[in-house]
This record gives sequence, C-alpha cells and structure tokens, in this order.
Amino acid sequence: MHADQSSQPPSLSIVIRIDSTYPADVTMLQWPILIIGAGTWGASTALHLARRGYTNVTVLDAYPQPSAISAGNDVNKIVSFTDPPADDDPEFVNKTFFAALTKGFQHDPVFKPHFHNVGNIISAFSAGGLKHIGRRDRRGADIVELDSPEDFRSAFPSGILSGPLPGWKGYWRKNGAGWVHARNALVSAITEAQRLGVTFIGGESEGKVVRLLFSSNNNGAQDIIGAETADGKQHLASKVILAAGANADQFLDFKKQLRPTAWTLAHIRMSPEEAKAYRNLPVLFNADQGFFIEPDEENHELKICDEHPGYCNWVYASDGERRSVPFARHQIPLESAERIRGLLRATMPQLAERPFSFARICWCADTVDRNFLIDYHPDYPSLLLAVGASGRGFAHIPSIGGFIVDRLEGRMDERIATAVRWRPEQAVDRDWDDTQNRFGGPYAVMDFQKVEGWTDVEDS
Repeated sequence: MHADQSSQPPSLSIVIRIDSTYPADVTMLQWPILIIGAGTWGASTALHLARRGYTNVTVLDAYPQPSAISAGNDVNKIVSFTDPPADDDPEFVNKTFFAALTKGFQHDPVFKPHFHNVGNIISAFSAGGLKHIGRRDRRGADIVELDSPEDFRSAFPSGILSGPLPGWKGYWRKNGAGWVHARNALVSAITEAQRLGVTFIGGESEGKVVRLLFSSNNNGAQDIIGAETADGKQHLASKVILAAGANADQFLDFKKQLRPTAWTLAHIRMSPEEAKAYRNLPVLFNADQGFFIEPDEENHELKICDEHPGYCNWVYASDGERRSVPFARHQIPLESAERIRGLLRATMPQLAERPFSFARICWCADTVDRNFLIDYHPDYPSLLLAVGASGRGFAHIPSIGGFIVDRLEGRMDERIATAVRWRPEQAVDRDWDDTQNRFGGPYAVMDFQKVEGWTDVEDS
C-alpha cells in the first residue's frame, strides 16, 4: 500500500496542496492510537489519521456522538476564506491555518456541502471595536464599506434589518464568507472516519475517561500509555492524543496555559414562512454587541449570540490559586438573555420579544496568545496535546486534524510548530482576567459564580 500511493484517495493535509503521503515508517500505520475527545478537533484528527492509512484508531468521549457538550454541536458557525500566504508573510502561521480550512470547505466532499456562501458583515460601534475590525484585510472587489444604518439595511431584504443600528460601521464581504452547519459537518466527519475504520466509543460509562494511564521505564522516566474509562476498562495505545477541549486541564497540569472560557447563545423558532423570508441572509457580526445567522432549514431556528470577552467559572484551590472549571448547562444567564434581546432591538426589533426555543453556554479554552497548542507533552513522549482552540477552533474542522497528524509524525512546518508549541513561559503570572482583545458585554471577563439568575428555556 505504501509503495503505490497514487492508488490511494487523497487526504487534505495541513499544507495547502492536497497531500496523500504516508509516514516514512509504515509500521506507524498499525500503531494503536487513542484520541480523548470526540468534538471538532478529535473528529477531525480521527478522519485525517484514517485518510493517511492508520488502521487502529479509537476515540473516547463521555457523550454519544456528536457530543452534547461539544462546541461544534451547533446549528451554525461563522467561516471566512483566506488565500494561501506568501512565504515571507508576517501572518504566515494564522493565514496557513485559514487557507487550509478554505481548501477543505471548497473541495473536501465531507465538508463542502455544509458551507453556505452568503457573505458576512463585520461591524462595531465602540472606538476599540472599530479599531479591531479595521485591522482586518478588506481588500477585494467584493468588499463594501458600510457607514450608516441605511448602508446596513441595503445588505438585507426589505423589512429585515429594521432597527436603528446606532453608531454601527463596518464592511460587507459578499463572497468567500458565510456560515457552516456545524453539527452536520461534525457528524459528517465522524461518519466518514467510521467508514474508514475508526472506532468511536461514547457514553458515561464506556466512553468517559476518568484518568490517564502512566508507566515508568527502568530509568524512572514516565510516559502515557493509555486511558481508563468509567467502566474500569483500560485502553492502551502507542500514542494518546488529548483533544478534550475546555476539559483538557482536568487530566494534567497545563501550567496555566489554558483558561476554560464560555460564551452564550439562544435560538428563536420561526414559522416555515418566516424562515423562508430570512433565508440566505449574510451573517451579521458586531464586535460590541453580538451576531446572528439565518434560520436553519430543519427547525427554522434563528441563532443569536451576545458578544463579550467570555465567562469563567472560578473555583479556588486550597493554595488560593483559582481555576476555571467547565460545566454543562442548556440555559444562559439572564443578563446574557437581555444582551441578546438588546442586539435584536438594535437590528431586528420585530423579533426582540420572541421567546427563546433553546439556550446554551458553549465552552472553549484560551491560550495566553490565542494560538493553538498542538505539541507533544515535554514529560510524556507518547502524549500529543491538541487543545487551546481559543474561541475559533470549529472553523478549522476540515483541516485541523491534518496539522495534528503532521505533528504526530514529526513533519509539521517549523514556523507553525513554534507558534503552537508547549509554552508555559507565556503563562507565568498570567492575567486570568485578560479580555484577549474581545469586546462587548461589560467589556470584561465575567464569573459564572456571580450570576444572579438563569433563563428557564425548555431543554430540547
């Protein structure tokens, strides 16, 4: 099989070209590989491993797939395309990541059907927000500057954007941007990985990892050799890939490199006739107030998110150190609900008082510099970390697994490897309350422990 690579179906690697090469050491393909976490990054990694010919891959998750708490288990996510960078581009790493996802959503049959090229509008009204969006590349014939409420309304069918949009300014990108049906893309990745031989195990007993398994050699050096699930079964592996998102730091000490942070969203259910009238709207994102995406075709639900620097759930340890501990809840704070209604009053007041049909908090994990963390653990040579999505991980579902597998195989581009390395030196004396250049809400990181009330939306 290795000798006749041309007969194999191509897989999307992290590089921009379509790459179907296999590891130099063919024995790697038979390694038992264990992935902890079946969310966006775990599913993408499983798919890329299978496409490269790995034959013994198992994915564990505490929930049946798609995981109920995965940030990727959502009706939609914003996606924008980027051209491949020049070799000397100062933004080479970030643009390489985005060019790879662009390739995936344009050409990969697993993901292409789920992208909706409706365009997007990026906007703000605060001085900081306007400065932030002004840094983004606005070159191209399909970019339209929006300087007044009338400009914004012209981007939508008549009667949709009827709010005052006070002080809003931004730009409208008509092509190469829009949204992805996130849940369907996640299910598509899992389904294709299963078809190629990957085993997914989900559930509170057989899929929930309760601890990593350690071993020591004759010199006393430790390594990770697998994981134990809640049913007591030990899953042994040659390599373990930890892709557990915001829950990753519950398994080992990340030296403050990860801050579990949550965002908030709600849905409004519309009638089929209303949903048809709101179809193919551009995504409207405001850095100070939030965003909304057109109703999905199945349930006719409009998703709205309030923009803010995030919530943490601060818990203090016996030594006085605080850490954010994720929890699942299909409700949102009342203050968040009011911010969502404020966004609707500014944009579509005809919907502002509609009841919510769904509400949820959605977790991710921030690194200090918001670069991903994709590296071998320095103390455990068989443990590969694939975490730190920093609030922007889902868009990379077509391609992030290729980056992770390249790191597994030791052939990641050196510039990328440096950016996503294990880097605890950045987290010394970390400012846990850093907004990390995010805006909206109170313009500060919030604490779930201080929330005074929650919605009571029926959990569907």
